[in-house]
Amino acid sequence: MKQLIQKVAFLSCMAGVLPACQTTSDRQVKSNEMIPVTVLEPTTVDLPRSYVADIQAVQFVEIKARISGFIREVLVDEGQLVKKGQPMFRLNSENFMEVLKAAEANYKQTQAELEMANYEMERVQRLVEKQIISSIRLDQVTREREVARMKVEQARAEMQRAQMEYSYTTITAPFTGYVDRIPYKVGSLVNPESLLTNVSDISEVFAYYKVNEKEYLRMKRAQLSGEEMQQFDNVELVLPDGSVYSYKGRQETVEGDFERGTGSIAFRVRFPNPDGLLKHGVTGKVRLMTHMEDVCLIPQKSTFEIQDFTYVYLLGEEGRVKVRSFNPIERYQNYYVTQDLKPHSTIVYEGVQMVKDDLEIKADTIPFEEVKKELKLNALQK
Repeated sequence: MKQLIQKVAFLSCMAGVLPACQTTSDRQVKSNEMIPVTVLEPTTVDLPRSYVADIQAVQFVEIKARISGFIREVLVDEGQLVKKGQPMFRLNSENFMEVLKAAEANYKQTQAELEMANYEMERVQRLVEKQIISSIRLDQVTREREVARMKVEQARAEMQRAQMEYSYTTITAPFTGYVDRIPYKVGSLVNPESLLTNVSDISEVFAYYKVNEKEYLRMKRAQLSGEEMQQFDNVELVLPDGSVYSYKGRQETVEGDFERGTGSIAFRVRFPNPDGLLKHGVTGKVRLMTHMEDVCLIPQKSTFEIQDFTYVYLLGEEGRVKVRSFNPIERYQNYYVTQDLKPHSTIVYEGVQMVKDDLEIKADTIPFEEVKKELKLNALQK
């Protein structure tokens, strides 16, 4: 079906294109010149593929106050490395201290009342055992003791809440990391919606890059079959200045679904960052080496495109050329990688604009080794 659609699109376009080329082709036939052709050889290549990546810290947390108040102290500076639990900000705490003292005093008072209730219940119990007073009084003091116990529990909860709110006046680092910009200074009024700063753990970083559905299927099949696992354990990162990051990354996981707007899905690569060179939010390019076997390398100058389809001219045994479409797996520099053409097929190497479909030509065969040298392919081949 795909080939049929391609042929229909090609014929509809060639109907208008080929007449314009007729004069040129006629001149080529009359001039009796040789047309350079080459024979495709199956080969194995390691092809680098690069994807734009978004670099993020393994942990990146917004630091906000849990209560409203004025900043009394800023204990850290922008860009500083802080340890987990290290104080970063202190808010005014006088009101919270007063509430805490009142809650502690109330708790102690209820504890004293509970002790008195226990003592009273024990005294009444002894009198009841001696039949001096009625057991009704014992039931009464037992209930009073239970009320006193519940008051103690309530006072304890109020004191713990006051302690917690007082602790919120000191804001500490949730983990070891670097401090971001600090927009609020001493004396600023902040609330739970105010962003005091960010803390990022960049001991390692995540690089997220997106691929389309076709590439996703190829990568996942390779991972499941184990064919390219070494590739995913040695991912390179190209920095914005063009240099290659000194540490290799490891591809870990993939997002759960595709983006509806772009039809892409993100993969995550983890890179070590012991020197702290990479920061949260920088960009770069993830580069993977794709191992391809038994593929054909088509020089770009041997092809032409019409309506998003790519074509070459194949030379038959009778010396006539035939148009053939193919699907490029990858385009790298000045050549295409494909598996659609049969090995040892002969294609027009140069002068595709001088020939047309079903034209008889005189072929000048160029060895594919010379083609590789001209296109500098040896560095990528195994």
